[in-house]
Amino acid sequence: MTCRPVISGQKYMIAAGHPLASMAGTEIFKAGGNAIDAGVAAGIALSVLESELVSFAGVAPILLYSAEADKVVTIPGLGCWPKAVDAEFFNREHSGEMPNGILRTVVPAAPDAWITALANYGRMGFADVAQFAIEFALKGFPTYPLLAELIEDHAEEFGRFPHNRDIYFPHGKPPAVGSLFKQEALGRTIQYMADEDRTAAAKGGRKTGLAAARAAFYAGDIAQEIIRFQQENGGLLREEDLRNFHVGIEPSVHVPFGDWQVHGCGPWTQGPMLLQIMSILDGYDLASLGHNSAEYLHVLAEAIRLAAADRDRYYGDPNFVDVPLERLLSREHADALRGQISPDRAGWETQGDSSAQPAPGGHMDTSYVCAVDASGNAFSATPSDAAYNAPIMPKLGFVASPRGTQSWTNSAHPSSVAPGKRPRLTPNPALAVKDGRFIPFGSPGGDVQTQAMVQTIVNHLVFGFDVQAATEAPRLASYSFPSSFHPHKSSPGLLKIEATLCGKVGAALRNKGHRVEEWPDYVWLAGSVSLIDFDAEAGRMDAGSDPRRMGYAIGW
Repeated sequence: MTCRPVISGQKYMIAAGHPLASMAGTEIFKAGGNAIDAGVAAGIALSVLESELVSFAGVAPILLYSAEADKVVTIPGLGCWPKAVDAEFFNREHSGEMPNGILRTVVPAAPDAWITALANYGRMGFADVAQFAIEFALKGFPTYPLLAELIEDHAEEFGRFPHNRDIYFPHGKPPAVGSLFKQEALGRTIQYMADEDRTAAAKGGRKTGLAAARAAFYAGDIAQEIIRFQQENGGLLREEDLRNFHVGIEPSVHVPFGDWQVHGCGPWTQGPMLLQIMSILDGYDLASLGHNSAEYLHVLAEAIRLAAADRDRYYGDPNFVDVPLERLLSREHADALRGQISPDRAGWETQGDSSAQPAPGGHMDTSYVCAVDASGNAFSATPSDAAYNAPIMPKLGFVASPRGTQSWTNSAHPSSVAPGKRPRLTPNPALAVKDGRFIPFGSPGGDVQTQAMVQTIVNHLVFGFDVQAATEAPRLASYSFPSSFHPHKSSPGLLKIEATLCGKVGAALRNKGHRVEEWPDYVWLAGSVSLIDFDAEAGRMDAGSDPRRMGYAIGW
């Protein structure tokens, strides 16, 4: 029994973090767009519909399969630190702390990422795909329960910044569930880019229009307003940082898992951690361990812990850090890590920190969208950047990416602060491929993302769950490693397990040395995975979307 049915189709399929975002993608499909057009439309819509979790000027890492090129690529939608920062800035000025607010700003990457995807792999213009986000912003949409809950729970943080308070506390209080939630300044900003796109496209064609929309953000009036706000409020971002920024296109990284190839983003994200966990698990007969048995969950938790240790030790912007990725993703390294796992005892105490610390708090950021079309294109993207820990610019209606929070102020760390360097990003879309089958999958959830994604894809590929049951099955999450978010706290040995599952296996896992805490069933902090299983030969698409948040799948 599942909360929702599997959604099946033949022509197209989309699953996004909000039903209206999925509907926007569906309208693009109906208008002749492909999976990339539909995914971008949904991604931009999420920056309005879930603006507490996703900034229009935030991050948007993208992983896609182009049927025409027969290639999986990544579009690294992550900005870099301003040139005005230096490696010791936060140590010198803030005693090693990274204060909430404007100093966490890195170059906004999402607009460039969306436009790069459209220009190279889509069929439509910016105005075509952004029309839904514009309408949702200007005319509003019904406030949903999680939006109201998150605003109320983070009232103090939203209240630190005047315009954040104005938007998220209309009439001085959080919006009531069902009331229309509007973001008119944001709508006008996106509309301006759409107008620039239409004007230029009428003269020079689709790609000329896309270039004009991009220029409006990175060199035109929007850029000027971003820089004015930064200068007047003590920020470090300058015109040169915006003008010289481009996300580019990169190869994916991938590992075998059974007879599948699982693709992720590079070590500028935690994407390789997902791949390392799967490589470790691939050496076990997971089916014989039993789905969500104490034996399986122990192995899973240990694999997560060991992969996270490599993440902390090695991952960073490969433009600045020599990440030994080939070795980390090798079979030999997975075998070596697997050899450190005892079937009877958790290994966290051997890391040299056996103190019992409380778990880091949940970080409210990120959404997800995946899409496929009948031509075989597949799209997977994880847009992000929350609106509670940095100021919204009143004239623009968005937060400039505060993703600097995922850098370290310790200059010895591979993901330390440096001018032009990218933080190590938690959002990490994925794509599994095998003989004409494509499964884009991903989740919000900070450090829980890779963990929720692994459990869901293993539920489907190994334990035979359909895509919906795979997303709904109860989960655990480990906190036994430094958080990706400043100040990077950890809670050695801690596993949080959803209640029904915890009641079955909690005692056995405690006996193996894990520190177990119970989560409520279907808790939003456990991630919210969406995935689509597209079998090109059969001409069938099946989608699942996690009921832990607002995610929804639509197809035909």
